[in-house]
Amino acid sequence: MASSSGTSSGSSSAQLQNSASSEEDLRALMKQRKQKRMLSNRESARRSRQRKQKHLDELMASVNHLQKEKAQILSAIAFTSQHHALLEADNSVLRTQAVELRSRLQSLDHILCFLNGIGTTAPSSDESYYAGFEASESCMRHHHPLVASAAADMLFHYS
Repeated sequence: MASSSGTSSGSSSAQLQNSASSEEDLRALMKQRKQKRMLSNRESARRSRQRKQKHLDELMASVNHLQKEKAQILSAIAFTSQHHALLEADNSVLRTQAVELRSRLQSLDHILCFLNGIGTTAPSSDESYYAGFEASESCMRHHHPLVASAAADMLFHYS
């Protein structure tokens, strides 16, 4: 029995050693897997940071491009507004001149009509001065083209 108890204790000790070494191997394997996982996670995090940085750089480049484009558009708007204001001022001057010229033309037409009317009703010594002017034709001929021209100008202006 002594021998059987000695063998039994020897085998149990071998099992404990096998079990301990198996446990150590398992711990070592788990530690190795943990380190591998940590390394993989670090690499993944690094790649993620790189992607985010690249995206941020692209967004910043886009912002810079859009700001330059905005500045160019604002500059073009300012130039166009200034040019528009100058054209409006010129148009205002031209409109005022047109009104003055129409008024002068109307006055001259009235004078011509009056003078032609006098020339036809009461001959004067300067009858040759008035020759060739007939009151009705003269008034109509001088007045209509400008009225038509003024009407056309108004149509183009308000179109």
